[in-house]
Amino acid sequence: MKAKICIVEDQFIESKSLKVILTNAGYSTTSIARSVATALSIIEEEKPDLVLVDIFLQGEGTGIDLGHILNAKNMAFVYLSANSNRQILEAAKSTRPYGFMVKPFRAKDVLIMLDVALYLHKQRLAEMAPDAGLAKTGPVVLPPEFSHLIGKSQKFMETLEQAKMVGTRDTSVLILGESGTGKEMIAQTIHKVSTRRYKPFVVVNCSTLPATLIESDLFGHEKGSYTGALARREGKFEMADGGTIFLDEIGELPLELQVKFLRVLQEREIEPIGGKPRKINVRVLAATNKDLEEEVAAGRFRIDLYYRLNVFPLVMPPLRERAEDIPLLANYFLKKYSEDEGRKVPVLSQNAINKLMQYNWPGNIRELENTIQRNIVLLNGSVIENIDIPVSRKNLNVPDNNKNGFKTMIENERDHILAVLESCHWKISGKGGAAEILDINANTLNSRIKKLGIKRN
Repeated sequence: MKAKICIVEDQFIESKSLKVILTNAGYSTTSIARSVATALSIIEEEKPDLVLVDIFLQGEGTGIDLGHILNAKNMAFVYLSANSNRQILEAAKSTRPYGFMVKPFRAKDVLIMLDVALYLHKQRLAEMAPDAGLAKTGPVVLPPEFSHLIGKSQKFMETLEQAKMVGTRDTSVLILGESGTGKEMIAQTIHKVSTRRYKPFVVVNCSTLPATLIESDLFGHEKGSYTGALARREGKFEMADGGTIFLDEIGELPLELQVKFLRVLQEREIEPIGGKPRKINVRVLAATNKDLEEEVAAGRFRIDLYYRLNVFPLVMPPLRERAEDIPLLANYFLKKYSEDEGRKVPVLSQNAINKLMQYNWPGNIRELENTIQRNIVLLNGSVIENIDIPVSRKNLNVPDNNKNGFKTMIENERDHILAVLESCHWKISGKGGAAEILDINANTLNSRIKKLGIKRN
């Protein structure tokens, strides 16, 4: 039997629309509430499994006030309103909802959100159970498509469980996490377990798209639509038709393009430059290492697009929060790069393992991979006794006894340039680029980058 849902919405048309969607899908519904007081009375009498809550309601109290009460009662709920500023969003998030739905509602989005919310609530209840620790001792069963993902830590396994769950549901997924945590890899895995697995998987890095060509790259153009358009061009969304498109660094998408991207999510159609709108059937996976809520507050990211993407946020844990996976990953990369070079796989000494475990890994798995590859190249012998971590990435909290904690001028220059490059997402020239920030010529900066051996991980 499907769950019972309570709708708390003061707009008649929207509440009725929701009720029809839920009823047609086999859910039972309680009476509709239009105020906090009425909602509490209905919840007490009719015992729903989940509550859909609008933020702005009739009478005294808001949906956020109701959210605090529902959270205290440990009841599952989802917010319905996207008409909020950063302060309201923060206040709403503090009540621990299972998601936000954007108006106007589409049946598919509503049903997917309910699936996600009920699943997450079940997980939360399991964690709160007295025997939760005992229940988690059993192995996590994952499909074979996950076998290439290395790790056994609890945080990582929880992420994989969520990826497995959402993989079979045809919904947008927002993958969050620091640089180098494996966001593209988990996106590929989600595609492989989906019903679209035999269709295209198209990757787009929004931070590297040329500003003058980004619209054409994403949506395509017709012949003659602008000077230089000598032939029709198929955009990335059209290439992914029937399959999945992965938009990496979605936070870099310009505001004017965010409007068009929102249309893709809402209407499932694209409009090539110089062409007519055409329907598209594509699943969107997006990733970012930015705080999109901060971007929303700063006016750089549309809040309605944020809600559309954030149906199911999937957080990739940084390597420092899954330290027990470091030896597994290190040995995996040892084997991989040793075999690539046709040499015997070396052994990591306990001292080397300890050093790997103690390091903070700001570049995460990508940095660990590069470090292992470098040490294989430098190795003479069959045992890595003392792992070498490049100086620019040394943990500043661990002083170097040979230098009394101080760095050389070259090391400081390298670190400074690297920090600036990362702050502007490796944009070198142009407004907001590293050359402008450092107040040097772009060619000079490129020369220094090459001389200092700075590489993007």
